[in-house]
Amino acid sequence: MTVLVPRGELPADAEAYRTIGPFDAATLPAGLRAEHSLKQGTWGLLTLSEGTLRFVWDDEAGGADELAAPASLVVPPQVLHHAESDGPFTLTIAFYRSAKA
Repeated sequence: MTVLVPRGELPADAEAYRTIGPFDAATLPAGLRAEHSLKQGTWGLLTLSEGTLRFVWDDEAGGADELAAPASLVVPPQVLHHAESDGPFTLTIAFYRSAKA
């Protein structure tokens, strides 16, 4: 599986504390399709297991990543982003925090 880290990597001591999904085109929450960010100290690991998904970075750097399964994407804290799709997909999102926090 390809892991994309265009905005950073998970901290070496990061521990998963919650997972949401799986979601598909019909069940992806509206909040994930709208611009949002993770709170300070929280990283996300989006895992796309089927289909394709466009992950849009809404921060000052901008840009988008076109994901094709199987793929994972690291999302750092406080970076604005949203997801877009025009076809079928399946994804889960795991949330991590540093063990030092």
